[in-house]
Amino acid sequence: MISTMAILLMLAAPDPAVFKSELIFPPEDFHNHSSSIVETAEGDLIACWFHGKGERKDDTLVIRGARKNKGASEWSAPFILADNKNLPDQNCTLFIDRDQRLWMFWCSAIDNEVRSYFPMYRYSTDYNGDGPPVWDWQDALFVRPKDAETAFPELLKTRIKMVQETDFLTEEMKTQILNHFEERREMYSDNLFQRIGWLPRQPPIMLSDKRMMLGLYSDTFDCSMFAFTEDAGQTWEFSRPLVPFGIQPSIVRKKNGDLVAYMRASPKTTCVESSDGGMTWTEVPLDILNSGASVAALALESGNWILAVNDVPDGRHQLSLYLSEDEGETWTRKRYLEKLDPEKGSVTASYPTLIQAADGMVHATYTYVNEEEAKGKAIKHAWFNEDWILTGSSYDK
Repeated sequence: MISTMAILLMLAAPDPAVFKSELIFPPEDFHNHSSSIVETAEGDLIACWFHGKGERKDDTLVIRGARKNKGASEWSAPFILADNKNLPDQNCTLFIDRDQRLWMFWCSAIDNEVRSYFPMYRYSTDYNGDGPPVWDWQDALFVRPKDAETAFPELLKTRIKMVQETDFLTEEMKTQILNHFEERREMYSDNLFQRIGWLPRQPPIMLSDKRMMLGLYSDTFDCSMFAFTEDAGQTWEFSRPLVPFGIQPSIVRKKNGDLVAYMRASPKTTCVESSDGGMTWTEVPLDILNSGASVAALALESGNWILAVNDVPDGRHQLSLYLSEDEGETWTRKRYLEKLDPEKGSVTASYPTLIQAADGMVHATYTYVNEEEAKGKAIKHAWFNEDWILTGSSYDK
């Protein structure tokens, strides 16, 4: 007979650490990149990524997807989620809102240059069957940044001053950056370039039952911005462009309602905070390396936060997961999603997306390239519980 004490000890014991991973499809001699993942109310998983032979110069790029039904041991064969014929489709992200609509945001480069990216979105209420969702609605996301006429010239002026006064750049690096600004000076006052060239990367978040917030970024201006809708995409409003350097924002919300966004930058990850619902932002110091690759942040049901990042000075061979128990004030645990050989530049892991499923498991998808062994590019899916993170090495940043 099991004693009362033994029962209490079993009940009090933490869940065993769990970590598993798999490829969504076998490695291919194609460029598979920039993935996203959602869990449906039925417990199924749907992932997306872009697929082709390159990036913006490749007009054959399409958005692919696959699903893993609840209880299934493997993913379905890939299917097409979007294909603007003869245009490169890129940077897809998935999201399910509180009305159970499945959203997909993505973009196409109209003239195959970064200045011409054009964001789009579609949503579905019929996505639980096999294969791709049945889309109910699709539209272009027409962007007009808030106060654009004054915001962009101010952005240019402020950034020139930041570069001139910084201590960590060499004079050669400063000259290169300032020349880059000078080459694009006219774009900063051009309505067309202020309004096109915006891309999504990480999924939006809901600020209320109706108000959705989506991060956008521009490779033309090397900056981020946020889009908001309260009527399921019928109309949109936008923040001003952010002054701090950083792109591809991943947004989390504090318990007090303040917002924090983590952004791709180099040599360190950029962190910004907003106390007015995402309309204005202030940079917050963060001492976590970034090799200039996409990051993903997530607030867990426990209240802890996690951050996935390529935390090396150069390359994408190490994809780490950090944990914070105080909403990003400090980061106390660190795990490796991938720790690959830095001497093998053809083996990389990057561009993570994170979600937490209804059962508490955390799911990550990311680009996985292994030209050494598997000879190809794929999207990897990893899933783990919070105990796996908590049993990681201590980290004090």
